[in-house]
Amino acid sequence: MAWSVALACATTGDPAEVFGTGVRTDHGAAARFVRALYPPGAVTEAGDTVLDFALWPYADEVFAGAFDGAVLLCDRGLFRLDEDARRLADNVAAALPGAHCGVLVLHPVVSGCWFRWYESGRLRRDVFVTAQDGVVVDQGDRLPAERPFWKALDAGEPDVPLPFSPEEYGLALSRCMFGRGLAERGADGSLLLELPLRRFKLN
Repeated sequence: MAWSVALACATTGDPAEVFGTGVRTDHGAAARFVRALYPPGAVTEAGDTVLDFALWPYADEVFAGAFDGAVLLCDRGLFRLDEDARRLADNVAAALPGAHCGVLVLHPVVSGCWFRWYESGRLRRDVFVTAQDGVVVDQGDRLPAERPFWKALDAGEPDVPLPFSPEEYGLALSRCMFGRGLAERGADGSLLLELPLRRFKLN
């Protein structure tokens, strides 16, 4: 399957435990989290869903979850890769003191991956690659999960065409955020795509 993803997730604990079997989102905390990210009156609660249906929201909606030790946001606005998207990513990263936060954007039409990694609110890694344009942004120390993808480039191969799949690269980086891939079950059998979220309409 081709993945379309626009999400940011901050965690203060072991993701395998945070996103294990029986995890629930706190509706009130999710609403407070979302309303802190957008202008007053900009969002209205609109029901429940799961991550599988929230990875790539419509332009007039966002999805959020607030868990014991984590917050998660899905917003297509992250795909714009502009100053507003960076500000939104920064704000999610700062939502939980001391958290690690990953921001992942994948889109099959663009065939690109944008990834940001924060530690305690500080940006540590910013990378944007596309199949057509190669390496657009490469800032900060690489995470262990991404290093195998860079071997050819580090050995001197050109980045156009990109010598690896942006989608596979992004899915590997999702393991830094969740402790496993988006479509992988945890040791307890839990599936990230079944993670409960709240839906919000953008007014």
